[in-house]
Amino acid sequence: MINNENLTMLTDFYEITMANGYFQSGNVEDIAYFDMFFRKVPDGGGYAIMAGVEQAVEYLKSLHFTAEDIEFLRGKDIFCESFLDYLRNFKFTCDVWAVPEGTPIFPHEPILTVRGPVIQAQFVETMLLLIINHQSLIATKANRIVRAAKGRPVMEFGTRRAHGTAAAVFGARAAYIGGCAGTACAIADRDYGITALGTMAHSWVQMFPSEYEAFKKYAEIYPDNCVLLVDTYNVLRSGVPAAIKVFKELKPKKMGIRIDSGDVAYLTKKARKMLDEAGLTECSITVSNSLDEYIIRDIILEGAQIDSFGVGERLITAKSEPVFGGVYKLSALEQDGVIIPKIKISENVEKITNPGFKTLYRLFDRDNHKALADVMTLDGEEIPEVDGYEIFDPNAIWKKKRLCNFYAKNLRIQLFDKGTCVYECPDIEEVKEYCREQMETLWDETLRFENPQTYYVDLSQNLWDVKNKLIEEHTIR
Repeated sequence: MINNENLTMLTDFYEITMANGYFQSGNVEDIAYFDMFFRKVPDGGGYAIMAGVEQAVEYLKSLHFTAEDIEFLRGKDIFCESFLDYLRNFKFTCDVWAVPEGTPIFPHEPILTVRGPVIQAQFVETMLLLIINHQSLIATKANRIVRAAKGRPVMEFGTRRAHGTAAAVFGARAAYIGGCAGTACAIADRDYGITALGTMAHSWVQMFPSEYEAFKKYAEIYPDNCVLLVDTYNVLRSGVPAAIKVFKELKPKKMGIRIDSGDVAYLTKKARKMLDEAGLTECSITVSNSLDEYIIRDIILEGAQIDSFGVGERLITAKSEPVFGGVYKLSALEQDGVIIPKIKISENVEKITNPGFKTLYRLFDRDNHKALADVMTLDGEEIPEVDGYEIFDPNAIWKKKRLCNFYAKNLRIQLFDKGTCVYECPDIEEVKEYCREQMETLWDETLRFENPQTYYVDLSQNLWDVKNKLIEEHTIR
């Protein structure tokens, strides 16, 4: 099963060549700090959602090189034997901090930091990016879709459209964190307790001489939850009338219809009228068929009569923008206990990194508990709450605001201490509820699908000074 595989060798090859280079250069024990962050919210949105921490923890706990791995690397004829011996006895000894799953996150924030021997801290880059980029992308997309549904349940129906087995399983997990009510993926129910949902395919209907006979047999087998797919032939002329006949004859405990094609806004309004006139007001209507947040928003505005949605390919692949874009960059070295900030400079301003070992705070209004801004500080700095605190835009420092009547929360928690896991991953239901609660702290302006208000991620004065000094030093060179 995917959860138990040794994925140590699932890495970019240059992570191994760099590790060998560090080893032969005598840098094995040099302490480095690496930050994971992202630069742009998918779909032009105002926020993203952190997901994948549990799988990152599982990966780091199981890191080891097998005899087969060593033999494979020996066969490349570029690695020295002493380095291969090092890998044979490899043990993860790093410290790791991360933002908890379900937390709204914003560009340039250190959502995960690894501190430890440079070989180790560098090596885990690929897999950490793979895990967190994917799940954060799907959780973010799912949350947008769920918000568009305005309280109507959204089911994740994308298993058959996912980009591989892991993407299907972990995509279902991430979609649930983002707010989906359940999944079509049976293994996600088995492994994570995410309710598996589903009804029938068109082939079920086609197997019987008529829709009526197909629906009747299904209702006899599943009287407690009978949802019938009514668009195999003609929704209004045959599908809905056959469903009504079966419902009135067999009276299943829970009844519903699903429409998977056509103009769902028009069809659901007509179907609702037919069901109500037949006295089946309790019969629910579910729609699917290449939906996303924009289509859902529009058909609701058109008055579509829909009780729940099934969303597949555009959710599980985040089709409108299928890359999260998180990166993993060196932010500091440590020598004799002294942290030496490091920076990556670019002509592209958004690619200039934030140096040093940092703490990430979120500032909340004390009265309504809404998030006001996030502030990155050098580690050890505290945000003074009593006398107020001035924040400023790090890219336009004349834009300043003094905050009062707020409280600050350190967003990150420690996952590993010297290679030992010190974090107990919460149950998936806890993560989902935490995500729901945290989304309520964001202002409506930040939640807009188009042109959302920018949520500010600021630097403390001390961190800004360090960053500006490093920029000036490297510019002079």
